[in-house]
Amino acid sequence: MLFNSLHYLVFFPVVVAIYFSIPHRYRWILLLSASYYFYMCWKAEYLFLILISTAIDYFCGLQMGKRVKRESRRKFLILSLFTNLGLLFSFKYFNFFNDSMRDLFNQFNIFYNIPAFDVLLPVGISFYTFQTLSYTIDVYRGVKKPERHPGIFAVYVAFFPQLVAGPIERSVRLMPQFYEQKSFDYQRVTDGLKIMVWGFIKKLVIADHLAMYVNQIYNNPGNYTGMPLLLATYFFAFQIYCDFSGYSDIAIGSAKVMGYDLMQNFRRPYFSRSISEFWKRWHISLSSWFRDYLYIPLGGNRVAKWRWYYNLLVVFIVSGFWHGANWTFLFWGALHGSYLVLSIITAKIRYRIVSFLGLVNTPILHKVIKVVITFHLALFAWVFFRANSISDAFLILGSMFRGGANWFKPGPKIDGFDINLAIISILVMEAIQLYQERASVLEFINSKPVLIRWAIYYVAVMVILLFGTFEEVEFIYFQF
Repeated sequence: MLFNSLHYLVFFPVVVAIYFSIPHRYRWILLLSASYYFYMCWKAEYLFLILISTAIDYFCGLQMGKRVKRESRRKFLILSLFTNLGLLFSFKYFNFFNDSMRDLFNQFNIFYNIPAFDVLLPVGISFYTFQTLSYTIDVYRGVKKPERHPGIFAVYVAFFPQLVAGPIERSVRLMPQFYEQKSFDYQRVTDGLKIMVWGFIKKLVIADHLAMYVNQIYNNPGNYTGMPLLLATYFFAFQIYCDFSGYSDIAIGSAKVMGYDLMQNFRRPYFSRSISEFWKRWHISLSSWFRDYLYIPLGGNRVAKWRWYYNLLVVFIVSGFWHGANWTFLFWGALHGSYLVLSIITAKIRYRIVSFLGLVNTPILHKVIKVVITFHLALFAWVFFRANSISDAFLILGSMFRGGANWFKPGPKIDGFDINLAIISILVMEAIQLYQERASVLEFINSKPVLIRWAIYYVAVMVILLFGTFEEVEFIYFQF
Protein backbone atom coordinates (compact mmCIF):
# COMPACT_ATOMS: atom_id res chain seq x y z
CA MET A 1 0.00 0.00 0.00
CA LEU A 2 1.44 3.35 -1.03
CA PHE A 3 1.08 6.47 1.09
CA ASN A 4 0.21 8.35 -2.11
CA SER A 5 -2.79 6.17 -2.89
CA LEU A 6 -6.52 6.35 -2.37
CA HIS A 7 -6.17 3.07 -0.49
CA TYR A 8 -4.07 4.73 2.23
CA LEU A 9 -6.37 7.77 2.39
CA VAL A 10 -9.14 5.36 3.39
CA PHE A 11 -7.03 2.94 5.43
CA PHE A 12 -5.35 5.51 7.69
CA PRO A 13 -8.46 7.39 8.95
CA VAL A 14 -10.21 4.06 9.61
CA VAL A 15 -7.26 2.80 11.67
CA VAL A 16 -7.04 6.09 13.60
CA ALA A 17 -10.78 6.13 14.30
CA ILE A 18 -10.73 2.56 15.63
CA TYR A 19 -7.49 3.22 17.53
CA PHE A 20 -8.97 6.04 19.62
CA SER A 21 -12.29 4.25 20.13
CA ILE A 22 -10.92 1.06 21.73
CA PRO A 23 -9.25 0.56 25.14
CA HIS A 24 -5.48 0.95 25.35
CA ARG A 25 -4.88 -2.73 26.16
CA TYR A 26 -6.24 -3.79 22.75
CA ARG A 27 -4.47 -1.21 20.62
CA TRP A 28 -1.38 -3.30 19.99
CA ILE A 29 -3.65 -5.89 18.34
CA LEU A 30 -5.08 -3.22 16.04
CA LEU A 31 -1.64 -1.81 15.19
CA LEU A 32 -0.22 -5.25 14.47
CA SER A 33 -3.18 -6.28 12.32
CA ALA A 34 -3.11 -2.96 10.44
CA SER A 35 0.65 -3.22 9.93
CA TYR A 36 0.47 -6.76 8.56
CA TYR A 37 -2.42 -5.82 6.28
CA PHE A 38 -0.48 -2.74 5.12
CA TYR A 39 2.49 -4.92 4.17
CA MET A 40 0.44 -7.74 2.63
CA CYS A 41 -1.04 -5.27 0.14
CA TRP A 42 2.25 -5.55 -1.76
CA LYS A 43 2.80 -9.30 -1.67
CA ALA A 44 1.17 -11.37 1.03
CA GLU A 45 3.75 -14.17 0.88
CA TYR A 46 6.57 -11.89 2.01
CA LEU A 47 4.88 -11.34 5.36
CA PHE A 48 6.37 -14.75 6.17
CA LEU A 49 9.84 -13.15 6.14
CA ILE A 50 8.80 -10.54 8.71
CA LEU A 51 7.30 -13.29 10.87
CA ILE A 52 10.59 -15.25 10.72
CA SER A 53 12.66 -12.21 11.73
CA THR A 54 10.20 -11.36 14.50
CA ALA A 55 10.11 -14.89 15.95
CA ILE A 56 13.88 -15.44 15.81
CA ASP A 57 14.76 -12.08 17.32
CA TYR A 58 12.10 -12.34 20.03
CA PHE A 59 13.50 -15.74 20.99
CA CYS A 60 17.13 -14.53 20.86
CA GLY A 61 16.29 -11.51 22.98
CA LEU A 62 14.68 -13.65 25.68
CA GLN A 63 17.58 -16.09 25.70
CA MET A 64 20.19 -13.35 25.95
CA GLY A 65 18.23 -11.79 28.78
CA LYS A 66 18.68 -14.98 30.81
CA ARG A 67 22.47 -14.81 30.56
CA VAL A 68 24.70 -12.36 32.39
CA LYS A 69 27.96 -12.80 30.49
CA ARG A 70 28.34 -11.58 26.94
CA GLU A 71 30.14 -14.74 25.94
CA SER A 72 27.08 -16.83 26.72
CA ARG A 73 24.84 -14.40 24.81
CA ARG A 74 26.99 -14.41 21.71
CA LYS A 75 25.55 -17.55 20.10
CA PHE A 76 22.07 -15.99 20.13
CA LEU A 77 23.38 -12.76 18.63
CA ILE A 78 25.04 -14.85 15.90
CA LEU A 79 21.74 -16.68 15.30
CA SER A 80 19.96 -13.34 14.90
CA LEU A 81 22.63 -11.95 12.59
CA PHE A 82 22.79 -15.13 10.53
CA THR A 83 19.01 -15.31 10.10
CA ASN A 84 18.37 -11.67 9.28
CA LEU A 85 21.43 -11.03 7.15
CA GLY A 86 20.96 -14.43 5.49
CA LEU A 87 17.44 -13.48 4.39
CA LEU A 88 18.66 -10.07 3.27
CA PHE A 89 21.52 -11.60 1.28
CA SER A 90 19.31 -14.23 -0.34
CA PHE A 91 16.66 -11.84 -1.58
CA LYS A 92 18.73 -8.73 -2.24
CA TYR A 93 22.34 -9.68 -2.94
CA PHE A 94 22.49 -13.28 -4.14
CA ASN A 95 21.92 -12.42 -7.79
CA PHE A 96 24.52 -9.65 -7.67
CA PHE A 97 27.22 -11.99 -6.39
CA ASN A 98 26.01 -14.80 -8.63
CA ASP A 99 26.17 -12.61 -11.75
CA SER A 100 29.58 -11.25 -10.71
CA MET A 101 30.93 -14.77 -10.30
CA ARG A 102 29.48 -15.79 -13.67
CA ASP A 103 31.20 -12.82 -15.36
CA LEU A 104 34.47 -13.69 -13.63
CA PHE A 105 34.33 -17.36 -14.64
CA ASN A 106 33.42 -16.42 -18.20
CA GLN A 107 36.60 -14.36 -18.42
CA PHE A 108 38.53 -17.61 -17.99
CA ASN A 109 36.14 -19.71 -20.09
CA ILE A 110 35.09 -21.70 -17.03
CA PHE A 111 31.61 -23.20 -17.04
CA TYR A 112 29.34 -21.63 -14.42
CA ASN A 113 25.71 -22.69 -14.25
CA ILE A 114 24.25 -21.58 -10.91
CA PRO A 115 20.82 -20.12 -11.82
CA ALA A 116 19.58 -16.73 -10.68
CA PHE A 117 17.20 -16.45 -7.73
CA ASP A 118 14.14 -15.30 -9.66
CA VAL A 119 12.07 -13.46 -7.03
CA LEU A 120 10.99 -9.88 -6.44
CA LEU A 121 12.84 -7.94 -3.76
CA PRO A 122 10.59 -7.85 -0.66
CA VAL A 123 9.59 -4.25 -0.01
CA GLY A 124 11.31 -2.71 3.02
CA ILE A 125 13.49 -5.73 3.84
CA SER A 126 16.60 -3.59 4.38
CA PHE A 127 14.71 -1.29 6.75
CA TYR A 128 12.97 -3.78 9.02
CA THR A 129 16.06 -6.02 9.04
CA PHE A 130 18.21 -3.21 10.43
CA GLN A 131 15.50 -2.19 12.87
CA THR A 132 15.16 -5.64 14.40
CA LEU A 133 18.95 -6.18 14.38
CA SER A 134 19.42 -3.02 16.43
CA TYR A 135 17.19 -4.64 19.09
CA THR A 136 19.18 -7.87 19.36
CA ILE A 137 22.50 -5.99 19.36
CA ASP A 138 21.26 -3.67 22.12
CA VAL A 139 20.06 -6.63 24.19
CA TYR A 140 23.42 -8.34 23.65
CA ARG A 141 25.23 -5.19 24.82
CA GLY A 142 22.95 -4.83 27.84
CA VAL A 143 21.58 -1.51 26.61
CA LYS A 144 18.03 -2.86 26.33
CA LYS A 145 16.20 -5.42 28.43
CA PRO A 146 14.53 -8.14 26.36
CA GLU A 147 10.93 -7.48 25.41
CA ARG A 148 8.68 -10.12 26.94
CA HIS A 149 5.42 -9.14 25.26
CA PRO A 150 5.48 -10.86 21.84
CA GLY A 151 2.75 -8.61 20.47
CA ILE A 152 4.52 -5.38 21.40
CA PHE A 153 7.75 -6.70 19.91
CA ALA A 154 5.94 -7.65 16.69
CA VAL A 155 4.43 -4.15 16.46
CA TYR A 156 7.91 -2.65 16.91
CA VAL A 157 9.22 -4.67 13.96
CA ALA A 158 6.24 -4.03 11.67
CA PHE A 159 4.81 -0.62 12.73
CA PHE A 160 3.15 0.41 9.46
CA PRO A 161 4.04 4.14 9.22
CA GLN A 162 7.76 3.38 9.03
CA LEU A 163 7.77 -0.29 8.02
CA VAL A 164 8.92 -0.10 4.40
CA ALA A 165 11.15 3.00 4.24
CA GLY A 166 11.93 4.11 7.76
CA PRO A 167 12.88 6.00 9.76
CA ILE A 168 14.82 3.04 11.17
CA GLU A 169 13.84 3.23 14.82
CA ARG A 170 15.63 1.91 17.89
CA SER A 171 13.87 -0.35 20.36
CA VAL A 172 14.93 1.79 23.34
CA ARG A 173 13.11 4.73 21.80
CA LEU A 174 10.03 3.32 20.06
CA MET A 175 9.09 0.21 22.04
CA PRO A 176 8.30 1.98 25.35
CA GLN A 177 5.86 4.24 23.47
CA PHE A 178 3.59 1.27 22.76
CA TYR A 179 3.06 0.90 26.51
CA GLU A 180 2.02 4.54 26.94
CA GLN A 181 -1.68 5.27 26.95
CA LYS A 182 -2.43 7.69 24.13
CA SER A 183 -5.44 9.95 24.28
CA PHE A 184 -6.86 12.04 21.47
CA ASP A 185 -5.07 15.39 21.43
CA TYR A 186 -6.39 17.89 18.89
CA GLN A 187 -3.17 19.88 18.64
CA ARG A 188 -1.01 16.78 18.23
CA VAL A 189 -3.35 15.30 15.63
CA THR A 190 -3.46 18.49 13.56
CA ASP A 191 0.32 18.88 13.82
CA GLY A 192 0.70 15.34 12.49
CA LEU A 193 -1.65 16.10 9.61
CA LYS A 194 0.31 19.24 8.73
CA ILE A 195 3.53 17.23 8.58
CA MET A 196 1.79 14.69 6.34
CA VAL A 197 0.54 17.42 3.99
CA TRP A 198 4.07 18.82 3.70
CA GLY A 199 5.27 15.32 2.84
CA PHE A 200 2.58 14.94 0.17
CA ILE A 201 3.58 18.27 -1.38
CA LYS A 202 7.21 17.13 -1.56
CA LYS A 203 6.24 13.82 -3.15
CA LEU A 204 3.29 14.63 -5.42
CA VAL A 205 4.07 18.20 -6.45
CA ILE A 206 7.88 18.20 -6.59
CA ALA A 207 9.43 14.71 -6.68
CA ASP A 208 7.03 13.10 -9.15
CA HIS A 209 7.20 16.04 -11.57
CA LEU A 210 11.00 15.96 -11.44
CA ALA A 211 10.94 12.19 -12.01
CA MET A 212 9.35 12.59 -15.44
CA TYR A 213 12.34 14.61 -16.67
CA VAL A 214 15.02 12.68 -14.77
CA ASN A 215 13.81 9.25 -15.90
CA GLN A 216 13.69 10.21 -19.57
CA ILE A 217 17.21 11.65 -19.56
CA TYR A 218 18.95 9.13 -17.29
CA ASN A 219 17.34 6.11 -18.94
CA ASN A 220 18.59 7.30 -22.35
CA PRO A 221 21.87 9.10 -21.57
CA GLY A 222 23.35 8.48 -25.01
CA ASN A 223 20.63 10.62 -26.61
CA TYR A 224 21.55 13.82 -24.83
CA THR A 225 24.42 16.22 -24.29
CA GLY A 226 24.80 19.43 -22.35
CA MET A 227 21.92 21.12 -20.58
CA PRO A 228 19.44 18.20 -20.44
CA LEU A 229 22.00 16.04 -18.61
CA LEU A 230 23.03 18.88 -16.32
CA LEU A 231 19.44 19.84 -15.54
CA ALA A 232 18.43 16.20 -14.96
CA THR A 233 21.28 15.82 -12.47
CA TYR A 234 20.22 18.88 -10.49
CA PHE A 235 16.62 17.71 -10.69
CA PHE A 236 17.52 14.26 -9.38
CA ALA A 237 19.21 15.78 -6.32
CA PHE A 238 15.91 17.39 -5.39
CA GLN A 239 13.80 14.49 -6.61
CA ILE A 240 15.45 11.98 -4.30
CA TYR A 241 15.39 14.42 -1.40
CA CYS A 242 11.70 15.31 -1.84
CA ASP A 243 10.74 11.69 -2.52
CA PHE A 244 12.50 10.21 0.50
CA SER A 245 12.05 13.05 2.98
CA GLY A 246 8.44 13.30 1.80
CA TYR A 247 7.95 9.63 2.74
CA SER A 248 9.59 10.26 6.11
CA ASP A 249 7.32 13.27 6.74
CA ILE A 250 4.20 11.24 5.95
CA ALA A 251 5.45 8.41 8.20
CA ILE A 252 6.32 10.78 11.05
CA GLY A 253 3.02 12.63 10.67
CA SER A 254 0.98 9.41 10.56
CA ALA A 255 2.63 8.16 13.74
CA LYS A 256 2.20 11.54 15.43
CA VAL A 257 -1.55 11.53 14.78
CA MET A 258 -1.75 8.37 16.90
CA GLY A 259 0.62 9.76 19.54
CA TYR A 260 3.92 8.14 18.53
CA ASP A 261 7.14 10.07 18.11
CA LEU A 262 9.38 8.85 15.28
CA MET A 263 12.89 10.22 14.91
CA GLN A 264 13.66 13.02 12.47
CA ASN A 265 15.17 11.52 9.33
CA PHE A 266 16.14 14.62 7.36
CA ARG A 267 17.25 18.05 8.51
CA ARG A 268 17.64 20.19 5.39
CA PRO A 269 20.78 18.36 4.14
CA TYR A 270 21.48 20.67 1.21
CA PHE A 271 22.31 23.47 3.66
CA SER A 272 25.22 21.41 5.00
CA ARG A 273 28.65 23.06 5.12
CA SER A 274 30.61 19.81 4.84
CA ILE A 275 30.08 16.20 3.80
CA SER A 276 30.37 15.22 7.45
CA GLU A 277 27.51 17.58 8.28
CA PHE A 278 25.57 16.31 5.26
CA TRP A 279 25.52 12.83 6.77
CA LYS A 280 24.24 14.24 10.06
CA ARG A 281 21.31 15.72 8.13
CA TRP A 282 20.62 13.07 5.43
CA HIS A 283 18.86 9.77 6.26
CA ILE A 284 19.75 10.33 9.90
CA SER A 285 18.30 7.05 11.12
CA LEU A 286 20.55 5.03 8.78
CA SER A 287 23.73 7.08 9.23
CA SER A 288 23.35 6.93 13.01
CA TRP A 289 22.71 3.16 12.74
CA PHE A 290 25.99 2.65 10.91
CA ARG A 291 27.75 4.93 13.39
CA ASP A 292 26.54 2.98 16.43
CA TYR A 293 26.66 -0.57 15.09
CA LEU A 294 29.57 -0.52 12.62
CA TYR A 295 31.76 2.59 12.79
CA ILE A 296 32.23 2.70 16.57
CA PRO A 297 32.74 -1.10 16.90
CA LEU A 298 35.44 -0.81 14.21
CA GLY A 299 37.20 1.73 16.42
CA GLY A 300 35.76 4.96 15.07
CA ASN A 301 38.32 7.76 15.15
CA ARG A 302 40.02 6.46 18.33
CA VAL A 303 42.57 4.52 16.33
CA ALA A 304 45.63 5.21 14.20
CA LYS A 305 44.91 7.62 11.34
CA TRP A 306 45.22 5.02 8.60
CA ARG A 307 42.75 2.83 10.48
CA TRP A 308 40.41 5.79 10.92
CA TYR A 309 40.42 6.33 7.16
CA TYR A 310 39.85 2.61 6.65
CA ASN A 311 36.89 2.66 9.05
CA LEU A 312 35.27 5.55 7.19
CA LEU A 313 35.70 3.89 3.82
CA VAL A 314 34.35 0.56 5.06
CA VAL A 315 31.27 2.19 6.61
CA PHE A 316 30.40 4.14 3.48
CA ILE A 317 31.04 1.27 1.09
CA VAL A 318 28.75 -0.91 3.23
CA SER A 319 26.23 1.95 3.29
CA GLY A 320 26.36 2.12 -0.50
CA PHE A 321 25.85 -1.64 -0.71
CA TRP A 322 22.91 -1.37 1.69
CA HIS A 323 21.20 0.84 -0.87
CA GLY A 324 21.36 -1.70 -3.65
CA ALA A 325 23.13 -4.64 -5.25
CA ASN A 326 24.79 -2.66 -8.01
CA TRP A 327 28.31 -1.35 -8.62
CA THR A 328 26.84 2.15 -8.92
CA PHE A 329 25.83 2.14 -5.25
CA LEU A 330 29.21 0.78 -4.17
CA PHE A 331 30.94 3.54 -6.13
CA TRP A 332 28.60 6.14 -4.62
CA GLY A 333 29.36 4.94 -1.09
CA ALA A 334 33.11 4.79 -1.75
CA LEU A 335 32.98 8.32 -3.16
CA HIS A 336 31.36 9.70 0.01
CA GLY A 337 33.88 7.81 2.15
CA SER A 338 36.69 9.30 0.06
CA TYR A 339 35.21 12.79 0.51
CA LEU A 340 35.42 12.38 4.28
CA VAL A 341 38.97 11.02 4.23
CA LEU A 342 40.15 13.84 1.95
CA SER A 343 38.42 16.44 4.14
CA ILE A 344 40.44 15.20 7.13
CA ILE A 345 43.71 15.07 5.19
CA THR A 346 43.28 18.54 3.67
CA ALA A 347 41.85 20.28 6.76
CA LYS A 348 44.99 22.34 7.52
CA ILE A 349 45.58 23.27 3.87
CA ARG A 350 41.98 24.40 3.46
CA TYR A 351 42.20 26.52 6.61
CA ARG A 352 45.31 28.28 5.28
CA ILE A 353 43.58 28.98 1.97
CA VAL A 354 40.52 30.36 3.76
CA SER A 355 42.71 32.55 5.96
CA PHE A 356 44.73 33.78 2.96
CA LEU A 357 41.55 34.74 1.10
CA GLY A 358 40.21 36.54 4.17
CA LEU A 359 37.06 34.42 4.31
CA VAL A 360 37.51 34.03 8.07
CA ASN A 361 36.49 37.66 8.38
CA THR A 362 33.38 37.19 6.22
CA PRO A 363 31.62 34.26 7.89
CA ILE A 364 28.37 34.53 5.89
CA LEU A 365 30.19 34.42 2.54
CA HIS A 366 32.38 31.59 3.85
CA LYS A 367 29.30 29.63 4.89
CA VAL A 368 27.63 30.13 1.50
CA ILE A 369 30.76 28.93 -0.32
CA LYS A 370 30.96 25.82 1.87
CA VAL A 371 27.28 25.06 1.32
CA VAL A 372 27.65 25.41 -2.46
CA ILE A 373 30.76 23.21 -2.55
CA THR A 374 29.20 20.54 -0.33
CA PHE A 375 26.03 20.48 -2.42
CA HIS A 376 28.00 20.00 -5.63
CA LEU A 377 30.12 17.24 -4.13
CA ALA A 378 26.89 15.44 -3.20
CA LEU A 379 25.51 16.26 -6.66
CA PHE A 380 28.51 14.66 -8.38
CA ALA A 381 28.00 11.51 -6.31
CA TRP A 382 24.27 11.43 -7.15
CA VAL A 383 25.19 10.81 -10.80
CA PHE A 384 26.53 7.38 -9.85
CA PHE A 385 23.59 6.72 -7.51
CA ARG A 386 21.00 7.37 -10.23
CA ALA A 387 22.78 6.04 -13.32
CA ASN A 388 21.78 2.57 -14.45
CA SER A 389 25.42 1.49 -14.69
CA ILE A 390 28.94 2.78 -14.04
CA SER A 391 29.45 3.22 -17.79
CA ASP A 392 26.26 5.31 -18.00
CA ALA A 393 27.50 7.48 -15.14
CA PHE A 394 30.78 8.27 -16.88
CA LEU A 395 28.94 8.82 -20.16
CA ILE A 396 26.69 11.38 -18.43
CA LEU A 397 29.62 13.15 -16.79
CA GLY A 398 31.55 13.20 -20.06
CA SER A 399 28.61 14.62 -22.03
CA MET A 400 27.25 17.01 -19.43
CA PHE A 401 29.31 20.03 -20.49
CA ARG A 402 29.36 19.38 -24.21
CA GLY A 403 27.32 21.70 -26.38
CA GLY A 404 25.11 20.56 -29.18
CA ALA A 405 21.91 21.16 -31.04
CA ASN A 406 19.85 20.34 -27.96
CA TRP A 407 21.88 22.40 -25.43
CA PHE A 408 18.82 24.32 -24.25
CA LYS A 409 16.11 21.89 -25.35
CA PRO A 410 14.50 19.76 -22.62
CA GLY A 411 13.93 16.84 -24.95
CA PRO A 412 10.82 15.18 -26.40
CA LYS A 413 7.77 14.27 -24.32
CA ILE A 414 8.76 16.80 -21.64
CA ASP A 415 6.24 19.52 -20.93
CA GLY A 416 7.83 22.93 -20.35
CA PHE A 417 5.12 23.60 -17.76
CA ASP A 418 6.34 20.65 -15.68
CA ILE A 419 9.90 21.98 -15.75
CA ASN A 420 8.86 25.49 -14.74
CA LEU A 421 6.58 24.13 -12.02
CA ALA A 422 9.42 21.98 -10.70
CA ILE A 423 11.86 24.89 -10.59
CA ILE A 424 9.39 27.21 -8.88
CA SER A 425 8.45 24.47 -6.38
CA ILE A 426 12.12 23.86 -5.53
CA LEU A 427 12.73 27.58 -4.97
CA VAL A 428 9.67 27.87 -2.71
CA MET A 429 10.65 24.75 -0.76
CA GLU A 430 14.21 25.98 -0.27
CA ALA A 431 12.92 29.36 0.92
CA ILE A 432 10.72 27.60 3.49
CA GLN A 433 13.61 25.38 4.57
CA LEU A 434 15.92 28.38 4.87
CA TYR A 435 13.38 29.79 7.33
CA GLN A 436 13.36 26.44 9.12
CA GLU A 437 17.09 26.79 9.77
CA ARG A 438 16.15 29.55 12.23
CA ALA A 439 12.65 28.69 13.42
CA SER A 440 9.91 26.07 13.25
CA VAL A 441 7.37 26.51 10.47
CA LEU A 442 4.91 24.44 12.50
CA GLU A 443 5.19 26.84 15.42
CA PHE A 444 4.89 29.78 13.03
CA ILE A 445 1.63 28.43 11.61
CA ASN A 446 0.24 27.53 15.04
CA SER A 447 0.92 31.05 16.31
CA LYS A 448 -1.29 32.66 13.65
CA PRO A 449 -5.00 33.49 13.98
CA VAL A 450 -7.44 30.81 12.93
CA LEU A 451 -8.35 32.50 9.62
CA ILE A 452 -4.71 32.70 8.54
CA ARG A 453 -4.09 29.10 9.59
CA TRP A 454 -7.02 27.81 7.58
CA ALA A 455 -5.97 29.94 4.60
CA ILE A 456 -2.56 28.21 4.73
CA TYR A 457 -4.23 24.78 4.95
CA TYR A 458 -6.50 25.61 2.02
CA VAL A 459 -3.60 26.77 -0.16
CA ALA A 460 -1.54 23.66 0.72
CA VAL A 461 -4.37 21.28 -0.17
CA MET A 462 -5.18 23.18 -3.37
CA VAL A 463 -1.50 23.03 -4.42
CA ILE A 464 -1.64 19.24 -4.07
CA LEU A 465 -4.96 18.91 -5.92
CA LEU A 466 -4.02 21.29 -8.76
CA PHE A 467 -0.36 20.44 -9.29
CA GLY A 468 0.12 17.00 -7.77
CA THR A 469 0.58 13.84 -9.80
CA PHE A 470 -1.81 11.02 -8.87
CA GLU A 471 -0.43 8.05 -10.74
CA GLU A 472 0.65 6.31 -7.50
CA VAL A 473 4.35 6.46 -8.31
CA GLU A 474 6.36 4.33 -5.88
CA PHE A 475 8.80 6.00 -3.52
CA ILE A 476 12.43 5.66 -4.63
CA TYR A 477 13.60 4.01 -1.42
CA PHE A 478 11.09 1.16 -1.75
CA GLN A 479 13.69 -0.56 -3.96
CA PHE A 480 16.17 -0.59 -1.09
